[in-house]
Amino acid sequence: MHVLVLGGTAEARRLAELLAARLPDTRVTTSLAGRVAAPRTPPGELRVGGFGGAGGLADWLRAHAVDAVVDATHPFAGTITRNAARAAALTGVPLLVLRRPGWRPVAGDDWHEAGSLAEAAALLPSLGGRVFLTTGRMDLAAFADAPDDLWFLVRSVEPPEPPHPPRMRTLLDRGPFTLDGERDLLARHRIDVLVTKDSGGAATAPKLTAARETGLPVVVVRRPPVPDGVAVVADPEAALRWLTGG
Repeated sequence: MHVLVLGGTAEARRLAELLAARLPDTRVTTSLAGRVAAPRTPPGELRVGGFGGAGGLADWLRAHAVDAVVDATHPFAGTITRNAARAAALTGVPLLVLRRPGWRPVAGDDWHEAGSLAEAAALLPSLGGRVFLTTGRMDLAAFADAPDDLWFLVRSVEPPEPPHPPRMRTLLDRGPFTLDGERDLLARHRIDVLVTKDSGGAATAPKLTAARETGLPVVVVRRPPVPDGVAVVADPEAALRWLTGG
């Protein structure tokens, strides 16, 4: 069996590790978009770069005799997820989406949901002037026209490129992050509003707890929906069961 894992997340690496340990005869290819210069590489084969849309992905599935596709990309990688669904429909190759559950507000949270990055940017002037922006370096263009009285602390794995907010400081770091570290960061930079995408998972969740403790408003960008008719599981173990029919 040849499994293509559309990766770039901790869940994708974990699935590749599970397959290598429990199904060593399975051929596993993990595909990465190539946006991070030094990714954490999983077991098995690795390919980097795009496929050229749904048609290109379908051609790749046929040429490499892929038996199943697991889309374990980031919850906000909407384009590749749509392309994977279309390619699966074109080829008849089974597709599973592996998505960690999204975050949910609890008592004490001051969440402001936004349907897009543009909506998130529009909310900021009414919420605070010192913004902790954790949406990733690829999304800064949505905040490039922010008013001059807004200051941004941007956390990113790699240095961002323009366009980006006019008043910005970059913090290069990679999760997981600790609660104590997030408390210190919010206090040290005098943050008064947090912006995040609903990525889910534990690695970056401490910022939400730290914001709740200090009463900060949090702008949460909702994740895009999974295409209709596509099976979804929440963890790598469930994906392994799907692949093995367990």
